[in-house]
Amino acid sequence: MTSFDGLVERARSLSPLTADLLVVAVVGLFTASDAASNDPDYQQADGLTWLLLAISLAALVWRRRWPVPVAVVTGAACAGWALHGHIGELLNLPVIVALYTVAVLGDRRRTLWTGLVASLVSGAVALRVGRDVANPQGLPMLEMIWPLVPLLLGEVIRTRRQLMDEYAARAVRAEEEREREAARRVHEERLRIARELHDIVAHTVTAMTVQAGVALDALDTRPEISRQAMRQVRDSGKEAVGELRATVTVLRDHDRETTAPAPGLAQLPELVGRFADSGVAAALRHDGTADGLSPMVELAAYRIVQEALTNVVKHSGARYAAVSVARQGDRLCVEIVDDGRPSRIEPLAQPGPPSQLGPPPPPPPTPTTEGFGLVGMRERAAVVGGSIEYGPVPGGGFRVRATLPAVLPAEALRGGRP
Repeated sequence: MTSFDGLVERARSLSPLTADLLVVAVVGLFTASDAASNDPDYQQADGLTWLLLAISLAALVWRRRWPVPVAVVTGAACAGWALHGHIGELLNLPVIVALYTVAVLGDRRRTLWTGLVASLVSGAVALRVGRDVANPQGLPMLEMIWPLVPLLLGEVIRTRRQLMDEYAARAVRAEEEREREAARRVHEERLRIARELHDIVAHTVTAMTVQAGVALDALDTRPEISRQAMRQVRDSGKEAVGELRATVTVLRDHDRETTAPAPGLAQLPELVGRFADSGVAAALRHDGTADGLSPMVELAAYRIVQEALTNVVKHSGARYAAVSVARQGDRLCVEIVDDGRPSRIEPLAQPGPPSQLGPPPPPPPTPTTEGFGLVGMRERAAVVGGSIEYGPVPGGGFRVRATLPAVLPAEALRGGRP
């Protein structure tokens, strides 16, 4: 079996011209031996016999380029042998090879027409020369059938090759699709991790900076406030380290997830309370309706409030900020309003319905410019299928309003389970 496989691989490595010449040599050897040893009662080989053989073999060299003309030439030579008085089992070998080539390199329509013409011609030749010469085995009907055999074989081989090519093309397309899907998921995961890190680091560093400033200012005059501020710095640092450790753990070990619950609406009072000593009086109004909310929606709402309050402390110079969280049917509305400077950040254009689309929005700001936090909030809302609006408030101040679905569609199909 190993030697046979080696021969097959060696034959496939031959050039088309070399393979055709090899086929011609093999066909010529068998056909010439049959023509030379004719039955004594019938026509013996002569010059016409060898001329027809030479024409057939020469035509077979071009069978790949002109399969139909080669089939016509070899078929005419085979009919010429029969009409000349030759009989033999292998005299039709050249036309068999030519008919096989017509089918394997053509299409089904050409194969059908070639089979019809070849059968009719073969039957006509059989009737013309008589059963004793053209068909010593029996009925002329058999002479109409044998041209169909190589055509059928060629059709089967061609169909099989087409199927194999289609399977290979499907495999390539499937692999490309898997690669695109993997790249898309990697990109989405990178964006998610970037948002998490930005929210953790930006919020914590801002809070720690504000509290450290309070501690420094009150160090000599009001040491109790200084100590309270430093305790807040310590607690904020511990919380940030814990969240960063959880994120890094997920990155290092894909098979083990962190057991720490994701922040949600229940942690909002604690989050708002951290800004008590930051110079901004923050108030929370929550209707307390949190049953059935998607954990991803709760996390998005928490991060939006966290980023909005961080922006209030960093950019606005506001004295007051109000956070409102309310559920309205199947939507969760989150709103953060402050009384700071209205022009601190240029609002980004918000996508609207297709009929209201205006000019394309400006490119997202780079991480080194103001507005990166707003981009992160917009992305968090979009991930869960929500929307966000932000901009100056008439009369002074700035407002961020996010509208999120209470339950994601995939979780609604599972009865609200994440």
